[in-house]
Amino acid sequence: MGSVKKFRAGILLLITTFFWGVTFTVVKDAISKVDVFVFLSQRFLIAAAIMLPFALARTNRVKIKLLTHGSILGVLLFASYAFQTVALKYTSASNTGFLTGLSVLLVPLFGAAIFRHAVGPGIRWGVGLATPGLFLLCTDGSLSFNVGDVLGAICGACVALHLLYTSHFARHADSDVYLLTTLQLSVVGVLSLASALLRGQQVFVWHPELLWTLVVCVLIATIFAFLVQTTMQKWISPAHTALIFCTEPVFAAGYAYYAAGERLGLLGFLGAALILAGMIVSELLPDGAESADSVTVAAEV
Repeated sequence: MGSVKKFRAGILLLITTFFWGVTFTVVKDAISKVDVFVFLSQRFLIAAAIMLPFALARTNRVKIKLLTHGSILGVLLFASYAFQTVALKYTSASNTGFLTGLSVLLVPLFGAAIFRHAVGPGIRWGVGLATPGLFLLCTDGSLSFNVGDVLGAICGACVALHLLYTSHFARHADSDVYLLTTLQLSVVGVLSLASALLRGQQVFVWHPELLWTLVVCVLIATIFAFLVQTTMQKWISPAHTALIFCTEPVFAAGYAYYAAGERLGLLGFLGAALILAGMIVSELLPDGAESADSVTVAAEV
């Protein structure tokens, strides 16, 4: 039964990553028209408002522990977006994409240090293939460092911590994934709103040209995606989740080719192949981290 749930979780997380990848071009176009924090505040506040009635209908009372968990996840998720946004001001999109994707390397390292997760051969080989794959796909083989790259690396660390703590909090016996998801979306929305106002931006302004972008991002790339992530990380390890999320730039590149005619070079294709190989190898080889997580699930659920 556990292997079936793990397989289903992997498929749903891959579908989530596909949606994030194909909406990358759409979001990139949107933030060229409005301030990025205006877009993020509208996206996440609307998503939280839609989720709230469903979350409250499923719970009798809101526990302090759940509020704390949702707030931690929200702060980490907002920090990921914020550091990535600022990094893009000082360094290239390719460098930022690669450094953000380094969360695939940081998740098993942080997991071992913070939660004493075991790192099996499947994860080691998967990370070993996916990391150079990210480098080739995102940077086309060249990388020069500046202050923006440091911020990009911090973003990658925030992404890794968000993955780890999502898994940790979702496995608590009294955790409600609907409320946990709603809380973190609310925190991201509020912090994005505060950031936009501090930058002198007007948030509650209707931008008709962003209607369908908001519809797609709110319903699919936010509500569906983060609800799936929070739910499915009960059954799959953070390291495996990070490897699956590595396919986002692969899907983004594929959609950019389809929608905008952008083409990958030979190194880009090689990088995409390495990422996919890393994900497949991680599933085929035994994984000590997964067995350790299964014990945690059995004890807490």
